[in-house]
Amino acid sequence: MADSSLTRPHDYFLLTDRLGFGQWSEGDLPLALELWGDPGVSSLIGGPFTDREIGARLARERTILVDHQAQYWPVFLLQSDDFAGCAGLRPYDLDGRIFEMGVHLRKSYHGQGLAQEAARAVIKFAFETLQIRACSQDTTRRMPRRNVLSKGLGFLLRTKSSMHLQAQITCPIC
Repeated sequence: MADSSLTRPHDYFLLTDRLGFGQWSEGDLPLALELWGDPGVSSLIGGPFTDREIGARLARERTILVDHQAQYWPVFLLQSDDFAGCAGLRPYDLDGRIFEMGVHLRKSYHGQGLAQEAARAVIKFAFETLQIRACSQDTTRRMPRRNVLSKGLGFLLRTKSSMHLQAQITCPIC
């Protein structure tokens, strides 16, 4: 595991049964490189990426946190403090208070139900804490896992390129 100040449990702002969510810091470039530099991850999100592009992505995530109280937060296994990937939100339609939700897991953590666990926590946080109106997720034919995850979380197909979880007074999956 790469070195990071985020591996201490008291740094987690959001917890699930198995996961702790931290916030990216400047010193987390090794973690970002480990995640987004992995062709198995980056090929699903528009990669491969150069080290420079990954550094820029990390800087964007930190800026989104400052500007919008959201980011694709780094996620760690509580039992071991291992870095599993990231999950979170980014602005999609600021006027409509709609954020896009996503999960990027390292390949060794696929197939364990962690993506759904992380996504549920992010959606609950988005509706209850950030008070967003809707959560969206873009889908593509190349990403059948994302489509299955989206449908399992209650996303409804609204267009050919985007799936939306409609805002309600309280989070529909909480």
